[in-house]
Amino acid sequence: MGMRGGFMMEAVPVSVHQLEQGEFARTIKALGTVTAWNSTELTSQVSGILREVLFAEGQQVQQGDVLARLDDRSYQAALLQAEGALQETAAQLQQAEQDLRRYQNLIRDESIAKQTLEQQQAQVSQLRGTLKVREAQRDAARLDVEYSRITAPIAGRLGLRAVDVGNNVAAGSTVLATITQQQPIAVSFTLAEQYLPELLQALDSSEEPLPVEAWSRDEQRLLAAGVFDSMDNQVDANTGTVRLKARFTNEDNSLFPQQFVNVRLQLAVHDNVLKVPNDALQFGNQGRFVWVVDEELKARMRPVQTGLGGAEFTLVTSGLQAGERVVLEGVDRLKDGGKVEVIRADGSSEPAAQAPIVDGPDGAARRDNPAGRSPQ
Repeated sequence: MGMRGGFMMEAVPVSVHQLEQGEFARTIKALGTVTAWNSTELTSQVSGILREVLFAEGQQVQQGDVLARLDDRSYQAALLQAEGALQETAAQLQQAEQDLRRYQNLIRDESIAKQTLEQQQAQVSQLRGTLKVREAQRDAARLDVEYSRITAPIAGRLGLRAVDVGNNVAAGSTVLATITQQQPIAVSFTLAEQYLPELLQALDSSEEPLPVEAWSRDEQRLLAAGVFDSMDNQVDANTGTVRLKARFTNEDNSLFPQQFVNVRLQLAVHDNVLKVPNDALQFGNQGRFVWVVDEELKARMRPVQTGLGGAEFTLVTSGLQAGERVVLEGVDRLKDGGKVEVIRADGSSEPAAQAPIVDGPDGAARRDNPAGRSPQ
């Protein structure tokens, strides 16, 4: 403890970070919203009474899975009718073609009139056209039967069921449930237009997709790591931002649609540079500064010049050197030249530096009284 104005001054407890040359990731933070990669409503392509539900709410499904069935008896009957009409027309066409071949032989002997042959040719052509209509009607009836089995249009997770068994389902309008594709999943976020040149340069110079991280709202937990996917083609004139989208595999389902996350978009990586934690940077009338702890465990205010910023660190261009220690916590009580108590990560205090041994007036060896320490 030091003494000022007759009062003992206690050392201020602080946590520190030792600066070192190393790798620096240029990142930009943004607030993002998790969105499904694809989202669709589960509807039927035909109308009918819902006979059976084959899915559970919240179930993961694959594209093509049968999820529900309608009462298809009327569609089965229509299919039988269409198949019968097709067979009838096919038989009529077969008989007409046989008659046509016979008339073609008779015309050579002039046993029939030419008009009779022409009429038969017209009948064959008409029946061939009718046959195509009957085939199309048969195919449409088959589709109706097939569509009475409602299948998943995409792979994804089902939401809550909206229709119960026994209710009428209208084609294309009654929604049974929603399906959201969550593997992969997207995170949408915005970027201020001032960062656009830097982003475009990073996209042009990078052979690999730009890394993106999704963090929890309190930024204490990394939820998922993904990559930059796409950006909008214009800046929003009202907000001065551009919309971006990142892609995450989401294999562990750590991200959920409409969840809010903190996004960190990495634009570049710089090697062998000096960086300072963002928590150490302070702002004053003269600009940015940090508190440096010297060898005597005293706090020194140090103006600094900084460069690019990141999610946790900022580049230092002047004012600091590797090996120096800057204060992270406890800055609100610091005074220039004041004593500090460095608190380690395990909660223990760093021992104070020993004063040099000098000879006292009586010739006995003793330690010099450290600066700021009161005599005993």
